Amino acid sequence: MVKCEVCGVEVYLPFKCAYCEKYYCINHRLPENHFCSKLALIKTEKTWLYKSRKETIHKSRPFSLLALIQEIKKKEFNQLVIAWFVLSFCFSIEALFKSSFLSKFLISLITVGLGFMMHEVAHRNVAKFYGCIAEFKLWPLGLIMALILALISGGKIIFAAPGAVYITPKYFTLISKDKYGKIALSGPLTNIIIALIFLLLTIFYESLRSIGWIGFKINMWLAAFNLLPFGVMDGKKVFEWNSIIWALITVPTWLLLFYPF
Repeated sequence: MVKCEVCGVEVYLPFKCAYCEKYYCINHRLPENHFCSKLALIKTEKTWLYKSRKETIHKSRPFSLLALIQEIKKKEFNQLVIAWFVLSFCFSIEALFKSSFLSKFLISLITVGLGFMMHEVAHRNVAKFYGCIAEFKLWPLGLIMALILALISGGKIIFAAPGAVYITPKYFTLISKDKYGKIALSGPLTNIIIALIFLLLTIFYESLRSIGWIGFKINMWLAAFNLLPFGVMDGKKVFEWNSIIWALITVPTWLLLFYPF
Protein backbone atom coordinates (compact mmCIF):
# COMPACT_ATOMS: atom_id res chain seq x y z
CA MET A 1 0.00 0.00 0.00
CA VAL A 2 1.03 3.60 -0.63
CA LYS A 3 0.13 6.69 1.40
CA CYS A 4 -1.51 9.69 -0.24
CA GLU A 5 0.87 12.68 -0.22
CA VAL A 6 -1.94 15.00 0.94
CA CYS A 7 -4.12 13.19 3.49
CA GLY A 8 -1.90 10.24 4.35
CA VAL A 9 -4.59 7.64 3.64
CA GLU A 10 -3.20 4.26 2.64
CA VAL A 11 -4.47 3.08 -0.76
CA TYR A 12 -4.04 -0.19 -2.65
CA LEU A 13 -4.29 1.44 -6.08
CA PRO A 14 -2.82 4.92 -5.83
CA PHE A 15 -2.99 7.52 -8.60
CA LYS A 16 0.33 8.80 -9.88
CA CYS A 17 0.36 12.42 -11.05
CA ALA A 18 1.77 12.66 -14.56
CA TYR A 19 3.36 16.03 -13.72
CA CYS A 20 4.86 15.89 -10.20
CA GLU A 21 5.05 12.05 -10.25
CA LYS A 22 3.80 11.66 -6.68
CA TYR A 23 1.07 9.30 -5.46
CA TYR A 24 -2.43 10.28 -4.29
CA CYS A 25 -5.79 8.84 -3.25
CA ILE A 26 -8.92 9.13 -5.40
CA ASN A 27 -9.92 12.43 -3.75
CA HIS A 28 -6.58 14.12 -4.45
CA ARG A 29 -5.68 12.54 -7.80
CA LEU A 30 -6.32 15.70 -9.86
CA PRO A 31 -3.46 18.27 -10.02
CA GLU A 32 -5.68 21.08 -8.71
CA ASN A 33 -6.80 18.91 -5.75
CA HIS A 34 -3.29 18.17 -4.50
CA PHE A 35 -1.91 21.64 -5.33
CA CYS A 36 0.52 20.20 -7.84
CA SER A 37 3.85 22.01 -7.92
CA LYS A 38 3.62 22.08 -11.71
CA LEU A 39 0.07 23.48 -11.90
CA ALA A 40 1.20 26.57 -13.84
CA LEU A 41 2.76 24.34 -16.50
CA ILE A 42 -0.49 22.37 -16.82
CA LYS A 43 -2.56 25.53 -17.35
CA THR A 44 -0.12 26.77 -20.01
CA GLU A 45 -0.29 23.43 -21.81
CA LYS A 46 -4.11 23.40 -21.77
CA THR A 47 -4.23 26.96 -23.12
CA TRP A 48 -1.81 26.05 -25.92
CA LEU A 49 -3.86 22.99 -26.86
CA TYR A 50 -7.07 25.06 -26.92
CA LYS A 51 -5.49 27.78 -29.08
CA SER A 52 -3.94 25.22 -31.39
CA ARG A 53 -7.27 23.48 -31.89
CA LYS A 54 -9.11 26.80 -32.36
CA GLU A 55 -6.60 27.96 -34.98
CA THR A 56 -6.89 24.65 -36.82
CA ILE A 57 -10.67 24.95 -36.95
CA HIS A 58 -10.60 28.55 -38.17
CA LYS A 59 -7.92 27.91 -40.79
CA SER A 60 -10.02 25.16 -42.34
CA ARG A 61 -13.11 27.24 -43.02
CA PRO A 62 -13.20 28.04 -46.73
CA PHE A 63 -16.72 29.14 -47.69
CA SER A 64 -16.98 28.27 -51.35
CA LEU A 65 -18.52 25.79 -53.74
CA LEU A 66 -15.04 25.02 -55.15
CA ALA A 67 -13.80 24.07 -51.66
CA LEU A 68 -16.78 21.72 -51.29
CA ILE A 69 -16.03 19.95 -54.59
CA GLN A 70 -12.33 19.64 -53.74
CA GLU A 71 -12.82 18.11 -50.30
CA ILE A 72 -15.71 15.67 -50.82
CA LYS A 73 -14.96 12.06 -51.58
CA LYS A 74 -15.74 10.59 -54.99
CA LYS A 75 -18.49 8.36 -53.56
CA GLU A 76 -20.13 11.29 -51.79
CA PHE A 77 -19.87 13.46 -54.91
CA ASN A 78 -21.62 10.78 -56.98
CA GLN A 79 -24.40 10.59 -54.39
CA LEU A 80 -24.82 14.38 -54.43
CA VAL A 81 -25.09 14.38 -58.24
CA ILE A 82 -27.71 11.59 -58.21
CA ALA A 83 -29.79 13.44 -55.60
CA TRP A 84 -29.41 16.70 -57.56
CA PHE A 85 -30.64 15.20 -60.87
CA VAL A 86 -33.52 13.28 -59.25
CA LEU A 87 -34.76 16.38 -57.39
CA SER A 88 -34.44 18.48 -60.57
CA PHE A 89 -36.53 15.91 -62.45
CA CYS A 90 -39.15 15.86 -59.66
CA PHE A 91 -39.47 19.66 -59.66
CA SER A 92 -40.00 19.73 -63.44
CA ILE A 93 -42.26 16.66 -63.67
CA GLU A 94 -45.45 18.73 -64.10
CA ALA A 95 -44.22 19.55 -67.62
CA LEU A 96 -43.15 15.96 -68.38
CA PHE A 97 -45.40 15.51 -71.43
CA LYS A 98 -45.21 19.11 -72.60
CA SER A 99 -42.85 20.78 -75.05
CA SER A 100 -41.60 23.00 -72.22
CA PHE A 101 -40.23 20.04 -70.21
CA LEU A 102 -36.61 20.40 -71.38
CA SER A 103 -36.41 24.11 -70.55
CA LYS A 104 -38.17 23.52 -67.20
CA PHE A 105 -35.75 20.69 -66.38
CA LEU A 106 -32.70 22.84 -67.25
CA ILE A 107 -33.99 25.69 -65.06
CA SER A 108 -34.61 23.18 -62.26
CA LEU A 109 -31.07 21.83 -62.67
CA ILE A 110 -29.66 25.33 -62.15
CA THR A 111 -31.93 26.36 -59.27
CA VAL A 112 -31.91 23.00 -57.46
CA GLY A 113 -28.16 22.68 -58.02
CA LEU A 114 -27.48 26.09 -56.50
CA GLY A 115 -29.80 25.54 -53.54
CA PHE A 116 -28.75 21.94 -52.94
CA MET A 117 -24.99 22.56 -53.15
CA MET A 118 -25.05 25.76 -51.08
CA HIS A 119 -27.13 23.88 -48.50
CA GLU A 120 -24.23 21.40 -48.24
CA VAL A 121 -21.59 24.15 -48.14
CA ALA A 122 -23.44 25.76 -45.22
CA HIS A 123 -23.61 22.49 -43.27
CA ARG A 124 -19.94 21.76 -43.85
CA ASN A 125 -18.62 25.18 -42.91
CA VAL A 126 -20.66 25.52 -39.73
CA ALA A 127 -19.67 21.94 -38.83
CA LYS A 128 -15.99 22.85 -39.35
CA PHE A 129 -16.42 25.93 -37.17
CA TYR A 130 -17.53 23.65 -34.34
CA GLY A 131 -14.79 21.09 -34.97
CA CYS A 132 -17.07 18.56 -36.68
CA ILE A 133 -17.35 16.81 -40.04
CA ALA A 134 -20.54 16.92 -42.14
CA GLU A 135 -21.04 14.24 -44.80
CA PHE A 136 -23.94 13.76 -47.21
CA LYS A 137 -25.25 10.21 -47.61
CA LEU A 138 -27.85 9.15 -50.15
CA TRP A 139 -31.07 7.66 -48.76
CA PRO A 140 -32.41 5.18 -51.38
CA LEU A 141 -35.90 5.04 -49.83
CA GLY A 142 -36.08 8.84 -49.80
CA LEU A 143 -35.03 8.89 -53.45
CA ILE A 144 -37.79 6.43 -54.42
CA MET A 145 -40.39 8.32 -52.36
CA ALA A 146 -39.39 11.57 -54.08
CA LEU A 147 -39.99 10.05 -57.52
CA ILE A 148 -43.25 8.27 -56.59
CA LEU A 149 -44.82 11.29 -54.84
CA ALA A 150 -43.79 13.61 -57.68
CA LEU A 151 -45.32 11.28 -60.30
CA ILE A 152 -48.55 10.72 -58.33
CA SER A 153 -49.06 14.40 -57.48
CA GLY A 154 -47.93 15.70 -60.87
CA GLY A 155 -45.05 17.58 -59.27
CA LYS A 156 -47.19 19.29 -56.60
CA ILE A 157 -45.68 17.31 -53.68
CA ILE A 158 -41.92 16.73 -53.62
CA PHE A 159 -40.33 14.55 -50.95
CA ALA A 160 -37.19 16.67 -50.77
CA ALA A 161 -35.07 14.30 -48.68
CA PRO A 162 -33.14 12.02 -51.07
CA GLY A 163 -30.35 11.96 -48.51
CA ALA A 164 -29.21 13.39 -45.22
CA VAL A 165 -26.18 15.11 -43.72
CA TYR A 166 -24.47 13.11 -40.98
CA ILE A 167 -22.43 15.06 -38.45
CA THR A 168 -19.52 13.56 -36.52
CA PRO A 169 -16.92 15.23 -34.27
CA LYS A 170 -13.30 15.50 -35.47
CA TYR A 171 -12.12 14.96 -31.92
CA PHE A 172 -13.18 12.38 -29.34
CA THR A 173 -15.92 14.57 -27.92
CA LEU A 174 -19.71 14.57 -27.85
CA ILE A 175 -21.62 17.09 -29.96
CA SER A 176 -23.96 19.23 -27.87
CA LYS A 177 -27.59 19.80 -28.94
CA ASP A 178 -26.71 23.47 -29.32
CA LYS A 179 -24.00 22.79 -31.92
CA TYR A 180 -26.02 20.05 -33.62
CA GLY A 181 -28.99 22.39 -33.96
CA LYS A 182 -26.95 25.28 -35.36
CA ILE A 183 -25.22 23.04 -37.91
CA ALA A 184 -28.61 21.64 -39.00
CA LEU A 185 -30.24 25.09 -39.18
CA SER A 186 -27.53 26.51 -41.47
CA GLY A 187 -28.79 24.47 -44.47
CA PRO A 188 -32.45 25.60 -44.51
CA LEU A 189 -31.43 29.20 -43.68
CA THR A 190 -29.18 29.19 -46.75
CA ASN A 191 -32.10 28.00 -48.91
CA ILE A 192 -34.31 30.79 -47.53
CA ILE A 193 -31.68 33.42 -48.39
CA ILE A 194 -31.28 32.01 -51.93
CA ALA A 195 -35.08 31.90 -52.34
CA LEU A 196 -35.39 35.59 -51.40
CA ILE A 197 -32.65 36.48 -53.90
CA PHE A 198 -34.60 34.66 -56.63
CA LEU A 199 -37.75 36.51 -55.53
CA LEU A 200 -35.96 39.83 -56.05
CA LEU A 201 -35.18 38.73 -59.62
CA THR A 202 -38.91 38.41 -60.32
CA ILE A 203 -39.46 41.99 -59.10
CA PHE A 204 -36.56 43.86 -60.72
CA TYR A 205 -35.80 41.83 -63.87
CA GLU A 206 -38.71 41.11 -66.21
CA SER A 207 -36.63 38.82 -68.46
CA LEU A 208 -35.63 36.62 -65.49
CA ARG A 209 -39.09 36.39 -63.94
CA SER A 210 -39.62 32.74 -64.92
CA ILE A 211 -36.23 31.59 -63.55
CA GLY A 212 -36.65 33.75 -60.46
CA TRP A 213 -40.08 32.35 -59.66
CA ILE A 214 -39.00 28.71 -60.11
CA GLY A 215 -35.85 29.33 -58.05
CA PHE A 216 -37.90 30.94 -55.28
CA LYS A 217 -40.43 28.10 -55.12
CA ILE A 218 -37.80 25.35 -55.22
CA ASN A 219 -35.56 26.84 -52.53
CA MET A 220 -38.49 27.71 -50.25
CA TRP A 221 -39.73 24.14 -50.59
CA LEU A 222 -36.26 22.74 -49.83
CA ALA A 223 -36.09 24.93 -46.71
CA ALA A 224 -39.66 24.23 -45.54
CA PHE A 225 -39.44 20.47 -46.09
CA ASN A 226 -36.06 20.17 -44.37
CA LEU A 227 -37.43 22.08 -41.37
CA LEU A 228 -40.01 19.37 -40.66
CA PRO A 229 -39.20 17.96 -37.18
CA PHE A 230 -39.19 14.29 -38.19
CA GLY A 231 -36.79 11.49 -39.10
CA VAL A 232 -33.48 12.57 -40.62
CA MET A 233 -34.65 16.13 -41.35
CA ASP A 234 -32.69 19.18 -40.22
CA GLY A 235 -35.85 20.36 -38.48
CA LYS A 236 -35.73 17.53 -35.95
CA LYS A 237 -32.24 18.55 -34.79
CA VAL A 238 -33.26 22.22 -34.62
CA PHE A 239 -36.46 21.40 -32.70
CA GLU A 240 -34.56 19.26 -30.17
CA TRP A 241 -32.09 22.12 -29.67
CA ASN A 242 -34.58 24.99 -29.39
CA SER A 243 -38.29 24.60 -30.20
CA ILE A 244 -38.90 28.38 -30.09
CA ILE A 245 -36.22 29.15 -32.70
CA TRP A 246 -37.56 26.26 -34.79
CA ALA A 247 -41.11 27.70 -34.69
CA LEU A 248 -39.95 31.28 -35.41
CA ILE A 249 -38.22 30.12 -38.60
CA THR A 250 -40.45 27.22 -39.73
CA VAL A 251 -43.89 28.87 -39.48
CA PRO A 252 -42.99 31.98 -41.58
CA THR A 253 -41.20 29.74 -44.10
CA TRP A 254 -44.31 27.62 -44.72
CA LEU A 255 -46.54 30.72 -44.83
CA LEU A 256 -44.23 32.41 -47.34
CA LEU A 257 -44.12 29.25 -49.46
CA PHE A 258 -47.91 29.29 -49.99
CA TYR A 259 -48.38 33.05 -50.01
CA PRO A 260 -50.28 34.06 -53.21
CA PHE A 261 -47.83 36.54 -54.75
